Amino acid sequence: MPTRPTAAHPRSLGSSAVSVEPPAERSAPRDAEPTRNVVMLLFDGVQSLDVTGPVEVFAGASRLLERDVEIARARRASSRPRYQIRTLSRDGAAVRTSSGISLVPDGALHDAPARIDTLIVPGGPGARATGDDAALLDWVVQTAARATRTASVCTGAFVLAAAGLLAGRRATTHWSAAAALARLYPDVLVDADPIFVRDGRVWTSAGVTAGMDLALALVEDDHDRDLALAIARHLVLFLRRPGSQSQFSATLAAQQPARAPLREVQRSVLDDVAGDHSVEAMAARAHMSARHFARAFAAETGVTPARYVERVRLEAARRRLEDGAEPIAHVAAACGFGTAETMRRAFLRALDVGPAEYRRRFQPAAPALSTPRSAARASVVDRSSNERRPDEHRDLAL
Repeated sequence: MPTRPTAAHPRSLGSSAVSVEPPAERSAPRDAEPTRNVVMLLFDGVQSLDVTGPVEVFAGASRLLERDVEIARARRASSRPRYQIRTLSRDGAAVRTSSGISLVPDGALHDAPARIDTLIVPGGPGARATGDDAALLDWVVQTAARATRTASVCTGAFVLAAAGLLAGRRATTHWSAAAALARLYPDVLVDADPIFVRDGRVWTSAGVTAGMDLALALVEDDHDRDLALAIARHLVLFLRRPGSQSQFSATLAAQQPARAPLREVQRSVLDDVAGDHSVEAMAARAHMSARHFARAFAAETGVTPARYVERVRLEAARRRLEDGAEPIAHVAAACGFGTAETMRRAFLRALDVGPAEYRRRFQPAAPALSTPRSAARASVVDRSSNERRPDEHRDLAL
């Protein structure tokens, strides 16, 4: 990758820079509907889902907003802006994704609109090579400067970092690439855990499907929670996950211990989350002293015993909140937290959201049986709004 610029001086333009002179913006007809311009960069080796996932979210939002336009016209009222999505490659040629699919862009880099609301840089194996393209990085710098906000999906963060746009900012990427991002760009505050991170005008997200969570958050930021909820429902997603939610489960986050006694302790926690999992109790199972056990467990798993137990219990509680309707106090007891307040504090520490709010966001409502389509609809109960129940919600075909 090229030498990383400093935070104070973003990458300066070189003589080989791609022309980024924005086209003159034509004056829109007086009755033209407002739009928000979204530009998605394409390159060889891009991850196809990093592109299509966010694009489907914005396209779905536009289709829902089109109905708002029709209503607004009938009422002679102003309508909310829809999204105009443009995919651009370096020279306008088709690109080949990491899975072998060819994507045909809408144009070349110089075809970017003069006004850009959102610039998105996706990830994929080709992102590292894109970060070596000085001319393309110059285009990213200049385009981001005039965009309202800039976002990356997955390893697209490497492109933003190479362009100097993440210097001094908190950012995330796919968990498997986080260490490399931190090593190559030490002035980037890399957080490997969240699904997405917002730092000022720059948004970064974790890998693949997290790009859809990011796009839903951007739509909510532009419009409101109800629109994001409607899109999530029709894309058969839960209402967008909070950005602070971890990218991976407790069992994946903790490394596999080399010693069999420690692996047995991990299994005992997973098999009985409500059991006695104090350091002393786990040390006794491993036939170690408490001090030696705590040191060995942390050295071989990367987390303390207490942290591991809390992660496992959080994961179990999250599943029960998503899948059932039992009272929160019962969930807390069944998952080893003892009290609802103890569980609430654990949720806030790990997810920045309490159990009640987590259930509200993630638990799908029971599907209505009146129509075949409603039986396949995944939705979230939102008791804090005036939203209709799923069986009362009008059918919005996306």
